[in-house]
Formats: sequence, C-alpha cells, structure tokens
Amino acid sequence: MSSSNKLPLGMLIDLAQSQTDDAARRLGALQSAHLSAQQKLDLLLQYRQDYHAQLDTLMRGGLPSSQWRNYRNFLGTLDHAIAQQRAIAERAGHQLDRGRTDWQREKRRLSSFDTLADRVRAQALMAQAKREQRDSDERAARQFFDRASHPTH
Repeated sequence: MSSSNKLPLGMLIDLAQSQTDDAARRLGALQSAHLSAQQKLDLLLQYRQDYHAQLDTLMRGGLPSSQWRNYRNFLGTLDHAIAQQRAIAERAGHQLDRGRTDWQREKRRLSSFDTLADRVRAQALMAQAKREQRDSDERAARQFFDRASHPTH
C-alpha cells in the first residue's frame, strides 16, 4: 500500500495516476498510428516520384499513346491514394495533438493532487511537531513545579 493511500485523498491520487497512465498508453498508440500513417504517405510519395521519373524516361524515348494513357491513369490513381493517405495522416496528427493535450491535462491533475497531498502531509507533520513540543513543554513545566514544590535542600 502506497503512502498516499493513508491520506483521505489517496484514492483520488490513485485514480488520477491510473487516468494519467491510461492517457500515456493512448498517447503512445496515437504516436504509433501517426508515425505509421506518415510513413505510408512518404512511401506513396516516393513511389509516385519514382513512377513519374520512369514515365519521363519512357516519354523521352517515345511512348505509344495507349501506354502513356495507362501511365497517366495509374498516376491519377496514385494521386488519389496519396490524397486519401494525406487525409489519414492529417487526422492522425490531430488525434495525436488531442491525445497529447489529454495526457498533459491528466498529468497536471495528478500533480495538483500530489501537491495537495504534500501540503496535507506537511500540515500533519507540523501538527505532530506542535503536539510533541506542547507535550515536552508540559513535562518540563511539571518537572519544574515538582522541583519547586519539593525543594531538595
């Protein structure tokens, strides 16, 4: 059992920690999804560039119009796939931004509870120190009065 569980707000701290951990896991998954979407987009863009370069080379050597149309149609299909993947990567980027914001919010919330728990602990330690000082003062006063009322001459 952690020391935070001894405090009344220990359950809140545990819940906030759990929510922060969940947000961190979601953020990791969102980062992976964004990276994957971006890598697919980059791959499509590179493939298009390579395919277009191949078309340019073929056109310089002379290319029948039917074959040129096939290349152009394929480039059109590829451009459509790139547009779709770009939209997917953009959505993944927005989701990543929201996930990062959610994680930061949960982290701040946990930090606030931890700060509050630290204050409660500090107040408890101060109260304990005051009690111990009061008890010590009372013992010293009793010893003083005991000596004063029973002088040992």
